[in-house]
Amino acid sequence: MLGAFKSSMSLSGGYLWKKAPRLSSPQKYRLRQRMKTVDSNIEAIYQGMIALQGKQAGEPTGLSKVDFLKFDLPKEHELAPRDKYTTFDKKVKNYRKDLHLVPKWTKKTFRVFPKYF
Repeated sequence: MLGAFKSSMSLSGGYLWKKAPRLSSPQKYRLRQRMKTVDSNIEAIYQGMIALQGKQAGEPTGLSKVDFLKFDLPKEHELAPRDKYTTFDKKVKNYRKDLHLVPKWTKKTFRVFPKYF
């Protein structure tokens, strides 16, 4: 008798993950706010290291990661909207992927692109 029952749709299909086709305006706003917060944190770390070492502003600190973040990483206002809201992906048709389709996209930085891209 138990073998006569068929599985329900929820058992055969499972949960569907649904992604929005594009970032919403509040998502873009929060992304820009996070980027500005990161920029201010980088500036605070740099100023603290400069004060600690007794150097002038604009000089490298000698710490490669701090210097990369301060001098080589583009600021939020320097990025084009295309670079703010999309990222490089070699598997996508035009090599651009919407940012919100990347896992943990609120925790990562996407300001560095491959060379010549």
